[in-house]
Formats: sequence, structure tokens, C-alpha cells
Amino acid sequence: MSEIIFHSVSHAFGNRKVLRDVDLRIRERRVGIIGSNGSGKSTLARMINGLLTPTSGTVTVDGVDAARKGAQVRRKVGFVFTDPDTQIVMPTVSEDLAFSLRRTGLSKQEVAARVEEMLVRFRLDEHADHPAHLLSGGQKQLLAIGAVLIRRPEVIVADEPTTLLDLRNARVVAEALDSMDQQVIVVTHQLSLLDSFERVIVIDDGGVVFDGTPDDAVPAYRELVE
Repeated sequence: MSEIIFHSVSHAFGNRKVLRDVDLRIRERRVGIIGSNGSGKSTLARMINGLLTPTSGTVTVDGVDAARKGAQVRRKVGFVFTDPDTQIVMPTVSEDLAFSLRRTGLSKQEVAARVEEMLVRFRLDEHADHPAHLLSGGQKQLLAIGAVLIRRPEVIVADEPTTLLDLRNARVVAEALDSMDQQVIVVTHQLSLLDSFERVIVIDDGGVVFDGTPDDAVPAYRELVE
């Protein structure tokens, strides 16, 4: 597993401080991040692959600074957004998957093989040539996940990947995340998603207020919000 270290990380948007002196060392295979809206959890997640830069402090992935060497870190860490429409950029499903492999130096045959692998894995093979924007919400999220996985990263960070989905599609996406060989870090409000996780970090008012197993962390979070 990769080692992700937050060292004295703070972040502010203008005068609003959203993270305050966060210190974390993440090495587990399955890690959940939970907290109320505005707690800072999504900001924290986006720093792991350099999508956001700390105002102060450092975030490193296996010793590489995510702010200073973001491109290098992003080859190792893939990011799945809440809304798949922000990630789907090409007209058809197959084209969108292939687009993720641009500038990788792979042959056309290797690109085609990886695209087919993702289509089959996420049951999108019957939709390969369909317009991506006409997929269901769940299928769009699976496509977005596939477009991240096709690059074969070592770590997947998913920011509330089931929030916009109905119960059935949320379950399908949860199963897809659970089936991954990669290290997975998930920001979520769907607490049942965390049952099999090794560790859950609770964020409140920009800081870590609890850090433990799901059996301990989820009740602590419920108590916090109640």
C-alpha cells in the first residue's frame, strides 16, 4: 500500500479556513473519510493527488510532494468526483475510456484491449458506441470509475461517489469500489459503505476529531452530528 502523509496541513479559501493543522499517516487498504457538509473532508481528499494545494504544510504520497509534483502523483493516484458528468468528456463510452490513455505511449492494440477490459468489467460493453451522456446515473459513475482505473493507478480517491445515485445504483458503485485491488480512500455520507473498511477518519470544523475502526468511528460521528 502507498503511504500518504499529511504534515501540519492547513487550507483556506480567502478568509475561510477549511483545514487546520491536520496530521495524518494513511497506509491502510480501505479508508473512509466522513464529516458534515463544510467540514473540510473533500478539501482534504483533493490534496492527496494535488488537485488542491495546502495553504501551509505538505501532503506526500510515498515521499513525493503532491503540490510540487502533482503530475507524478496523479499517475499513481486516481480521483473519482461526485458528479460523473464533470469527468466524461468524449461523445461515446469507448471514446471516453480511450481518452484517458492519451499521451501514455500505448499502442492502439493495447488501448483497445484496456478499453474492452473496462467495458466488460463494468458491464458497459453493450453501450460501447452509445452517447455517454445518455447513460443512467449509475452507468455514468461506472464509466467515470473505469476511466480512472484504465490508467492502472495504485490508489483511488473517490469523493462522495454515490451521493447523486439512487439506492440500486449506489449499491452497484459500492460493489465496484469494493472489488478493486487498489488502495481506496472514500469520502462518503453513505455510512454502510464503510462496514468492511479498515479505518474511518472523522473530520469536523477542519480537523480530525476521531480516527479508528468503522465500529468506533461511525457512532462517534453520529454522536457529533446529533
